[in-house]
Amino acid sequence: MNIHEYQAKEVLKKYGAPVSAGKVAFTVQEAATAAKELGGSLWVVKAQIHAGGRGKAGGVILCRTVEEVSAAATKLLGLTLVTHQTGPKGQVVRKVYVESGCNIDRELYVSLVLERNSGRVAVIASQAGGMDIEEVAAKTPEKIIQFSFDPSTGYKSYHGRKLAYALGLEGDAQKQMLKLAEALVKSYCELDCTQIEINPLVVTKEGNLIVLDAKVSFDDNALFRHPDIESLRDLAEEDPAETEAHKHELNYVKLDGTIGCMVNGAGLAMATMDIIKLHGGEPANFLDVGGGATKERVSEAFKLILADQNVKAVLVNIFGGIMKCDVIAEGIVAAAKDIQLNVPMVVRLQGTNMEQGRKILNESGLKIISEGDLTQAAAKVVAAIKEAA
Repeated sequence: MNIHEYQAKEVLKKYGAPVSAGKVAFTVQEAATAAKELGGSLWVVKAQIHAGGRGKAGGVILCRTVEEVSAAATKLLGLTLVTHQTGPKGQVVRKVYVESGCNIDRELYVSLVLERNSGRVAVIASQAGGMDIEEVAAKTPEKIIQFSFDPSTGYKSYHGRKLAYALGLEGDAQKQMLKLAEALVKSYCELDCTQIEINPLVVTKEGNLIVLDAKVSFDDNALFRHPDIESLRDLAEEDPAETEAHKHELNYVKLDGTIGCMVNGAGLAMATMDIIKLHGGEPANFLDVGGGATKERVSEAFKLILADQNVKAVLVNIFGGIMKCDVIAEGIVAAAKDIQLNVPMVVRLQGTNMEQGRKILNESGLKIISEGDLTQAAAKVVAAIKEAA
């Protein structure tokens, strides 16, 4: 789960991270009021969307008067902001963050992310922070420093010193970095984060460290332990289909293809998408109904797939173990009749109660292509799309 910058800063501030004063605004008037309340003569108005690259896309505007703050908010609110992370469709800006400005001397980069192969927490840092960090990583990777620590043994003070040294910090700034590193690690571990990215972390001309931008992501599977964090979820920033899937305990990720997939088991789902591509097709989604799905959940999954206007055919691939093939078949029939199936569908059932499941499908009156072999099922669903075209 992702959260907005202003929320990330509030979370990190509770752990002792230094952040500038700021206020979120949903209207132009609220933005102007925020600037007045913050005081000073320099503000930054930032578009709040769940994507990076806002600065390069014009989503971060420096302002020196309250009138300029109002103008910036007018420009950003309601704008569809397109960045390298949003894709060509972009994301609509529904809120802005008005933040007090600061005197920037240097821009640094710090992030914590899960190193999945080793189960360790990777710390990534660079003295070349800012908007061009991706370019730095691509063209001058030697400027990126990385090390990791084992969360089971925990963070040690020498990790902080190593990070401060890597960032070229000395004196008071080094001491501040030690405190910040401890705050970041503590928040990362306690809140079950998958990523904390500070870009930029700035050193001001006064010698202070400030978290100028923050991106924090959380492990969805651990949100039951953090209802306060889950309450920060902004459903407007998420795909509506994925939000609906979450309600029914379905593992769903929308993709750009034309073949809808319904599978039980994440590994089998990945294999199903691979074999579709092998035969020249493109999967429209990843959807795992789980091992203990009910008829109702299967029905909702099927409706979810067919609600995607890009779906031109459906491949159902079920290996019955705990999940019984007849339950899947009943759910498919119920959903297909409810929404009037009008695209080709290939169903591959193997395992527990597969004969009963196939009988339910054959007697349903629906135009379903039944296949026992996965390779043949993938070939047939791709062929069905070509034939329909």
